Amino acid sequence: MIGIIGFGRFGKLTARYLAEEFDVTVYHRTDKSAEINRTGARAASLETVCRQDIVIPCVPISVFREVLQDITPLLRPDGLIVDVCSVKEYPVRIMTDLLPQTVSILATHPMFGPDSASDSLEGRKICLCKVRIAKKSYLNIKAYLESKGLVVIEATAQEHDEQIATSLSLTHFIGRTLSEYGAKQLDIDTEGYKRLLHILEVVERDTWQLFVDMHHYNPYAKKKRVAFMDVMLDINSRLEIGDLVD
Repeated sequence: MIGIIGFGRFGKLTARYLAEEFDVTVYHRTDKSAEINRTGARAASLETVCRQDIVIPCVPISVFREVLQDITPLLRPDGLIVDVCSVKEYPVRIMTDLLPQTVSILATHPMFGPDSASDSLEGRKICLCKVRIAKKSYLNIKAYLESKGLVVIEATAQEHDEQIATSLSLTHFIGRTLSEYGAKQLDIDTEGYKRLLHILEVVERDTWQLFVDMHHYNPYAKKKRVAFMDVMLDINSRLEIGDLVD
């Protein structure tokens, strides 16, 4: 019933949760059959996965177009594609350009990962962007997600990307900067510093590729990043002026 393409960290999490209630098949470009089967899902060929009612590509944004081009001829004419990218305008454009009109499209961003949702989905957020899907199917999916304890946020792809450019991309930018700076635990610290280290720890669990993709494919990320750096430079210059006055 549900096919998953890609068995990375998020693909594994998705397979584990969905296999509790659905028949789930998973394709990965290298053999991970034993690991896939342990989640309760079944390892299968790309052709088999694409013939399922719902297909979820759990792949990096940078290869999303390539993967979609490969699977489009294999999809059921009445199938549903659900993307899980951390940006929305780009994959929505790719899906509407490449997929046949008969294939339904639902763009989503699960705002959790293998670490934050390892034990439960309760209270975690997921953003849904309706693209091309029957109202009944959409409401059924929304109701299922809410029944798992997820907080469903409905938005357009543009609304999503504008907000996530700050809440995700900028946060990861700060975390990666702290990492490159060499921030680490100290004996003499503060609660504020501990919270900064928490940001660092969270972002370091994700791949560099995800970090690059969330900035490169979000049209609003650079503007937010540059504005943040401009403010930092302004504050620094004001501090230096203060030093001169003293």
